[in-house]
Amino acid sequence: MGKVKPGPLARRPDNSAFQQQRLPAWSPMLTANTVLPFFYFMALICMLLGVWLLLTVQSTEELKLDYTEAGTCNLCFEKRKNVSNAAQPCICTAVFNIKKAFKGDVFFYYGLINFHQNLRRYMDSRDDAQMVGWKNKLKSPSSYCMPFDKDKNGVPIAPCGAVANSIFNDSFTLSYMSSSGSVRVPLLRKGISWYTDKNIKYRNPSTENMTLPQVFEGTAPPLYWQKPVYDLDPLDKNNNGFINDDLIVWMREAAFPNFKKLYGVLHRANKPFINGLPAGNYSVEISYNFPVQYFRGRKEVVLTTLTWFGGQNHFLPIAYLVTSCLILLIAILLTVFWFKFGKNGQNMEE
Repeated sequence: MGKVKPGPLARRPDNSAFQQQRLPAWSPMLTANTVLPFFYFMALICMLLGVWLLLTVQSTEELKLDYTEAGTCNLCFEKRKNVSNAAQPCICTAVFNIKKAFKGDVFFYYGLINFHQNLRRYMDSRDDAQMVGWKNKLKSPSSYCMPFDKDKNGVPIAPCGAVANSIFNDSFTLSYMSSSGSVRVPLLRKGISWYTDKNIKYRNPSTENMTLPQVFEGTAPPLYWQKPVYDLDPLDKNNNGFINDDLIVWMREAAFPNFKKLYGVLHRANKPFINGLPAGNYSVEISYNFPVQYFRGRKEVVLTTLTWFGGQNHFLPIAYLVTSCLILLIAILLTVFWFKFGKNGQNMEE
């Protein structure tokens, strides 16, 4: 007996409220009485948020000092043009003035201008397995690190890759010139990296009763480094290797060519820095190592206070205020059209 072919009604959906689309539904009727109040309300909300965020941002203090050629740094700038002088130390000093006291926590950043950390090949030039402490990766870096995986003698590099090789290596000493003489500003140099980076993403290889130099034996530092990875912080042996805070901060690539990265936080333990940075004259002594001539860049130091919203970033407050003005303009135009043509659009036919 042959198979019975279904008739045309066999594919009809069941006679249910869901399949026949008879479920209760709300179909709002958009009228001027409902749309116009909504537009005015959103304009008011965006304006209030914009003003609030703008006042919050204005409560922060920020000072930027471009030290690329400031003070005596112009001599170092010229010196770093010659590659043969890269290993020679160069110390310079830049002087600046703080007119209004920075109250509360003060954050010290270094900034780079026109340095593109967001290039895909640059960002891929790293070995995350090596940085997490896998011993088999310590002496056999990933091919992604090429040509920064081995030195000229064929010794594997740790940490490998272009990101680690280009680490920012200027160092700073900030001083406050008070009436009683020059006072060094204490900066906390630990705890400046993300907790997840410091404790999860970056780990040193297991020491197994060996010292850190012994663990990294048989590896070479990146080509442009002046110190091996196990001696990045000679004053704190627990801040060396892949868990060094400066290295971790640098390895988190910036999204834009002009960026700043945290260098230290003011230690408010003793006078005159208990309440922050007092107004007055300051000097910053710089170990000038990082060359910027090759990419036409600039270097700067940034001192800033922060709020719950962050630093002095005016983008979001201005965006809210501009959005508020646009919504208000649309609301006014709709109101004018409504009054001119009437609620029922009777004058539209004229």
